[in-house]
Amino acid sequence: MHDAGKGAVTAYVGLGSNLGYRRGHLAEGLRRLGADPAVTVVAVSGIYETAPVGVTDQPAFLNLVAELRVTCTARGLLQCCLQIEADMGRVRPERWGPRNIDLDVLFCGEQRIEEPDLIVPHPRLAERQFVLVPLAEIAPDQRLPDGRTAAEAADPTAEGIRKFDDK
Repeated sequence: MHDAGKGAVTAYVGLGSNLGYRRGHLAEGLRRLGADPAVTVVAVSGIYETAPVGVTDQPAFLNLVAELRVTCTARGLLQCCLQIEADMGRVRPERWGPRNIDLDVLFCGEQRIEEPDLIVPHPRLAERQFVLVPLAEIAPDQRLPDGRTAAEAADPTAEGIRKFDDK
């Protein structure tokens, strides 16, 4: 892993996959994040298997959240994530459709951004247990935009989410 160095901020990225070797896609996404010189992977949640949201007629997802130290802006982190998705062959035929890899910037330091292609913190974060549960596992005190902590918002008993163990 690379040392993100001086001026680094804590960021969180959600990773998901529901096509092919899901666990392998998550591992490769994490590896590629850590290979970026502006990114250090600090912590990784457990993996959760979750029901799809939006378009429900598709395979279940594997999801996790990674804590990062980054020396780039939220936009730089978004570009890194989009490049990883492209390099891993992600296609976007439909919104919320099946995908081999998905990387979402959840938080990037204290940055608050509302632009057409980038909203930080992630706009649907507080509604998504598949993000809240793994986030609460590694950053229980992380404050959501509504003021609650990740631990307060997470419900690990919510329908459609379970800890994944493929052993």
